[in-house]
Amino acid sequence: DLSGSIATPDVKLNLGGEFVKESTASTFLRQRGYGWLLEVEDDDPEDNKPLLEELDIDLKDIYYKIRCVLMPMPSLGFNRQVVRDNPDFWGPLAVVLFFSMISLYGQFKVVSWIITIWIFGSLTIFLLARVLGGEVAYGQVLGVIGYSLLPLIVIAPLLLVVGSFEVVSTLIKLFGVFWAAYSAASLLVGEEFKTKKPLLIYPIFLLYIYFLSLYTGV
Repeated sequence: DLSGSIATPDVKLNLGGEFVKESTASTFLRQRGYGWLLEVEDDDPEDNKPLLEELDIDLKDIYYKIRCVLMPMPSLGFNRQVVRDNPDFWGPLAVVLFFSMISLYGQFKVVSWIITIWIFGSLTIFLLARVLGGEVAYGQVLGVIGYSLLPLIVIAPLLLVVGSFEVVSTLIKLFGVFWAAYSAASLLVGEEFKTKKPLLIYPIFLLYIYFLSLYTGV
């Protein structure tokens, strides 16, 4: 007499060195070519990057560039060329937005106007620099002009204090504009301009005068 039984094959999977018994449904799917439905993708480490790294925001780099702009004297030992040679977008944008916020006085349309002046003013400086023979990229000009608004932000609280003293207020405004223009011009106006430096320094100076007028005239 012949007797016996048909049993479900005992299939085991090797996962990470451990054998795990596979269910009947899993075996059924694999036997009919649908095993790919059971595959699990490994987590990609690149998908777990921090948000700042994903957006390419380096806070230490931004802080160092801020110090370079606020203290433009070569004797202080800062490598100021990093502001020009390693441009970023988020740092200057944050500075421009902060300058816009302190210029508001309840008028939110000023924010978009200041950002527009930053973008197109930087474009004008870039075109002038290229025409004069300067080797500079638009991203570099955009970063330098944006970061160099910091001196105008620094003098803003002083203007609130001495606003009633017209002479002192005017001197502080001139100091802030010269400070900002010097920080930007010392980075953008290189030796390649030679005798043409005033042709680029002058529009940079006018651009920061206009930025200051947006703050004081809102």
